[in-house]
Amino acid sequence: MSKIISIIKNTMLAAGVVMMTQGCEVDVMPTSRYSEESIWSNPANIPLYLAENYGEFNRFKFGQFPIGYDNATDALTDIMKYTSAVSGNGTVNILASDASRVNAAGPQLNYWGNGYERIRRLNEFIDAIYKYSKVDDAAKKQYEAEARFIRGYVYFWLVKLHGSVILFDNMGQYTSKENKRSSEEDCWKFIAADFQYAAENLPVQWGTAQTGRATKGAAYGMLARTWLYAASIAEYDKKQFNGDELTGVNAANAQTYYQNAANAAQSVIDLANAGYYALENNFANVFTNKATKESLFSLNFVAPQVTHTYDLGFVPPLDASSQALVYGVPTANLVDEFEMNDGTKFLWSNTTHAANPYAGREARFYATILFNTAKWKNDRIINTTPGSAEGYVEYGTTPEPRKTVTGYYVRKMLDSANANFVINGSTQQWIEMRYAEVLLIHAEALTKLNNISGAQQSLNQVRNRAKLPNTHASTVEQLMEAVEHERKVELAFEGHRYWDLRRWRKAHTVLNNVRFKGHKITPAGGGYTYEVVNADNTNRQFTGALYYIPIPTAELLNNTALTQIKGW
Repeated sequence: MSKIISIIKNTMLAAGVVMMTQGCEVDVMPTSRYSEESIWSNPANIPLYLAENYGEFNRFKFGQFPIGYDNATDALTDIMKYTSAVSGNGTVNILASDASRVNAAGPQLNYWGNGYERIRRLNEFIDAIYKYSKVDDAAKKQYEAEARFIRGYVYFWLVKLHGSVILFDNMGQYTSKENKRSSEEDCWKFIAADFQYAAENLPVQWGTAQTGRATKGAAYGMLARTWLYAASIAEYDKKQFNGDELTGVNAANAQTYYQNAANAAQSVIDLANAGYYALENNFANVFTNKATKESLFSLNFVAPQVTHTYDLGFVPPLDASSQALVYGVPTANLVDEFEMNDGTKFLWSNTTHAANPYAGREARFYATILFNTAKWKNDRIINTTPGSAEGYVEYGTTPEPRKTVTGYYVRKMLDSANANFVINGSTQQWIEMRYAEVLLIHAEALTKLNNISGAQQSLNQVRNRAKLPNTHASTVEQLMEAVEHERKVELAFEGHRYWDLRRWRKAHTVLNNVRFKGHKITPAGGGYTYEVVNADNTNRQFTGALYYIPIPTAELLNNTALTQIKGW
């Protein structure tokens, strides 16, 4: 039995297929009569195979990929600290402080095998719908568009990891095991072509029974993200970190790619102006309102069939005594980044700010951070002072503290109404792309195109939703600083920070030879003292070589035409 037939058969027989199959009647033939033609000639089978491919997004929910823990790549950066000091729960800390752990024998950030397996399945799907399916041409294009949306996403991950990878777009290429890497620039163009095709052939909306399928807006959003990455690398890389002739993007094309990013983002903005998308009025509701118009593409969870464990991983300890895992906690570096509610910068040197540092902060602060004296479930008061049940513990003094090592806990994306997550799991949606990100992409691209007023307008929409005044930034340099700040706080714990620092080629300075901070908070009279402490017990490491993760050695042995990225 071929892989295609096996997958479709297993998908049809699997219990709990919840995406895109509601109301479908599947006429299943005896297994002895399966053939590719008979499988694809039944239109009801096509969504089943496509649903299995949509399952690839589950690998990336809540920032789990590539380390296997929620928010793990954010814990490679300045905004989150994982609490465990031992391998497993603390693997991210080991990787953050020891760049030598990444090597060709064990790349650590590894998606090569799984990514290419998925790409083959998607290419099989596209090939089969044109060879065997009995649906009309419009339906074929729509199915191809969905497959190419998924394929573009898979390649997006491979390229932001490795830069130069092998491009497969038809089944004829699989007759040979000798396949070379394409240039990084061609890879970004390939991804953009997939998302462009998807945008041109997907509907603006699906019916409620088909929730979870890619739309025109999602494709344009991913297209904007793709061109922004390509433009950033064209501008910032300039072959400083890698001598491989296939990595890097021609610097002369940066402006063109920024314009492409701006155009794609504008297409989403046009859809928003037509009523399809909008910023949620209350920032905190974005992650709990499953009908939010801010979501361009999300994974939905429905109890009891499909749940996740985000709450179990990040709630403060007293939410589930002895069971809360407290994987990661916000750093003081992130906490200090949130502005005052009048738009001024928070400063410890300001005696008024320092006397009551959690008063008068912007709305996103309270929706993102649980701090000492914060009210939480049932108006419980969070107490992070040392010695308390949820109090600060110095990192490294206990292998698995399951308490804060920075003085803070995550608030963002937790379900404050879920008291039974240990037994029942959690059902908050994971939003892969939301409208606020599109506005920030638009602002960044327009900044680089020297469209100051346009950049300000998109940036201010994000700020104004947080009840903050318009930005004061009025030059390209000031606006880029403002964009970086907004991405850091608006998108915190959504898996962007590590990749932003990489594409801006800032990671080797921001994440290298540094220790990130926490606040040890101690009662003093009627108030508290706030001591800045190290959240790391050793310096972070990020070398220039890490901008291009090595290809796994085993893959080089399987494909003799495949060469390792230079430097590894």
